Amino acid sequence: MTTSLTAPTTPDAAAAGTWQLGDRTVNRLGFGAMRLIGTLGSATVRPREDSVAVLRRAVELGVNHIDTAAFYFFPTRSANELIGAALQPYADDLVITTKIGASQSRDGAFEPYARPDQLRGQVEENIRQLGLDQLDVVNLRWGTGLTTEPGSVAEHVGALAELRDAGLVRNIGVSNVLPEQLTEALEIAPIVCVQNRYGLTYRGDDALVDLCAERGVAFVPFFSVAASMAGAVPGARAADDAGAAQVADVAARHGATPAQVRLAWTLHRGPHVLAIPGTGDVAHLEQNVAAAALRLTDDDLAVLDEIAPATA
Repeated sequence: MTTSLTAPTTPDAAAAGTWQLGDRTVNRLGFGAMRLIGTLGSATVRPREDSVAVLRRAVELGVNHIDTAAFYFFPTRSANELIGAALQPYADDLVITTKIGASQSRDGAFEPYARPDQLRGQVEENIRQLGLDQLDVVNLRWGTGLTTEPGSVAEHVGALAELRDAGLVRNIGVSNVLPEQLTEALEIAPIVCVQNRYGLTYRGDDALVDLCAERGVAFVPFFSVAASMAGAVPGARAADDAGAAQVADVAARHGATPAQVRLAWTLHRGPHVLAIPGTGDVAHLEQNVAAAALRLTDDDLAVLDEIAPATA
């Protein structure tokens, strides 16, 4: 039996089920805030009223997990500021996850690594911008770009554990990490989530997804819809879309869009896998949230799993 998305029902993020991020419960279909302001690295700035409308509609549709970062900004627009303006006072069940470790200057220069002693300042900046007393989840972003890199994360995770003990951080996550780095981090502090690039046509982290399941850690992929790679970050390339025809066929059987099929496949990878698709358009947001209700059949999955993933 297939589940059609053409029925005139209101999308509900809760349709995909829930997961625990530490002591917080979130719907598995969430929202990524990077595209709220426009395309990073370009001169295109999204109208403020559009961004505010998307955030408010997301919450109306049951989204209670929003992923953001202080370095998501233009000189005239900031994702964190938009979140605060649109959603304060925050609902009790809303979980805001942010990333630190990287930073961006006002002139657009991106610095991928922070020293451990710089992390407190970045945490405090997110707290100030979001209007919070404490951050629900803070991800340590590792690596210089979209790919993971070797190296010990112990000192940085240790610094975050100190900030948790000081009451500034509630839960700790890691991003752009290798399996051995997750294992190392878990030896220092409880890790509630891993955020890496992953999706139907970019599956280099299959082993890490499985490791997270074994350790009870949420896996929160970014760019799980291949098309979102193009233009989302300067220099980023879209994953190979050789499986476009197969995805389109599955989508047609369900009255869905290819992007919805990709999101549904991502959520199918396990109950610990969350999705945080981003957009600055209300109609696109509603399509993304509707994917929470899409149930792929065994035949669908057989077709999709045969698609050769991209290697870059």
